[in-house]
Amino acid sequence: MNISYFFNSYSGMYIVQSFWHSLIAAVLVDSAIRIWRINNSSASQRLRFLVLICPIVSFPLYQAINPDRGSLFFRLGALFDSNRVMNLELWGRIPLSLGVILLICITTFIVMIQEIIPIVWHTIESRQSDSEGKIPGEDSPVKQALEDLPGEKPDVVIVEDDEPVLFSTTGSKTAIFLSSGMLEVLSVEQLQAAIAHEIAHIIRNRRPVLIITFLLRLLMFYNPIVLFEFRKIVQEEEHICDDMAVSLTRKPHALAETLKKLYYEPEQRNLVNLREFSKLKDSIEEYGHNMHIEGRIMRLEGGGGPRTGSAWFAFMLTLLAIIVMNYFIV
Repeated sequence: MNISYFFNSYSGMYIVQSFWHSLIAAVLVDSAIRIWRINNSSASQRLRFLVLICPIVSFPLYQAINPDRGSLFFRLGALFDSNRVMNLELWGRIPLSLGVILLICITTFIVMIQEIIPIVWHTIESRQSDSEGKIPGEDSPVKQALEDLPGEKPDVVIVEDDEPVLFSTTGSKTAIFLSSGMLEVLSVEQLQAAIAHEIAHIIRNRRPVLIITFLLRLLMFYNPIVLFEFRKIVQEEEHICDDMAVSLTRKPHALAETLKKLYYEPEQRNLVNLREFSKLKDSIEEYGHNMHIEGRIMRLEGGGGPRTGSAWFAFMLTLLAIIVMNYFIV
């Protein structure tokens, strides 16, 4: 099939325009966060949702409003015409549209390897851990850590593992799983902070918004801009859960010390590398992961995230700017 024919079809135009629409949305969202100095993680995350949602609905919505939007007359007056870029040839031989297809394939492969497969693997491991764990005894440090935490407390299950492992499950019966290695590494205060963080995840996962967001992310599996923005949304989610944990324990420094112990101490560095695919891949992922952990630690040592306003005015103005600008991106 001719490449240019595909990109002039409805599906091809949807793929190309959703890429450019997500790029414009990402630039406008990042600009809004800087201009209005939005430091509240919930407000920042809400803005970043626009980069996921707008490109999904923008093309069919614009076409419904103006069926002639793809015509030559409209393209001549548009802010950006993707056809001009797609028809370019590198060195007079290689069509740029071929590079776009390669980028789509690479992005799809990354989504499969780094997002879908790990989620399936984690689900399988969670179900296996459910039958292997044991309830902590009355003299366990887990019981001491849970005593001072307010509100409803989920079940905590200890699994036999020398490595520090901590995760939570959702659904009809929520539970927090931690390894015996965690009990050896963390003090009671740090263990309380870690459990509080997982409780925050359980509370947040009860909202269908995050599940819907992930499903929307899968619909845009080919889009590299959405891939990067989804990672930022996940990072903001960790910041939100950090803030919720601090509100439960009132001890931000305890959670900061917990992160340092699990990720930064030399004797624990090897424990966070679950699987090795290649040295280059591990180096890139470890650098990005450490940068994120370092940012979380700095926020916590500074007393947690700032409690600024909800920034709804910035959200509505950014949404309006995205809708108007992307209408003229074809």
